[in-house]
Amino acid sequence: VQLQASGGGLVQAGGSLRLSCAASGRTFRSYGMGWFRQTPGKEREFVATISRSGGSTYYADSVKGRFTISRDNAKNTVYLQMNSLKSEDTAVYYCAAEARGLAAIDAAWYDYWGQGTQVTVSS
Repeated sequence: VQLQASGGGLVQAGGSLRLSCAASGRTFRSYGMGWFRQTPGKEREFVATISRSGGSTYYADSVKGRFTISRDNAKNTVYLQMNSLKSEDTAVYYCAAEARGLAAIDAAWYDYWGQGTQVTVSS
């Protein structure tokens, strides 16, 4: 499966952005999906994940209550709604697909990765 992330940009602190990740192929609905982020010099960090049915979601403590992950299996797309953005949310955001259909928080579980989209939050 190929993943294409979009929706990043420059936003002021307190603002909102919605990231999208479009997947190719007819098997999207069988994949668990996740969002991760990375800043220079740091390891990739888990942000949010959703199971193939959408019934299970998990969030990093740092984004809980501010970010919401969702998916539309008819559109082969997963979303990350980001509200109340902070400067520490600045990063390149990556979407990823997990073939077992699970909501996984460990990047090692993921089989496919998108190219990343830059989110910059100005304070």
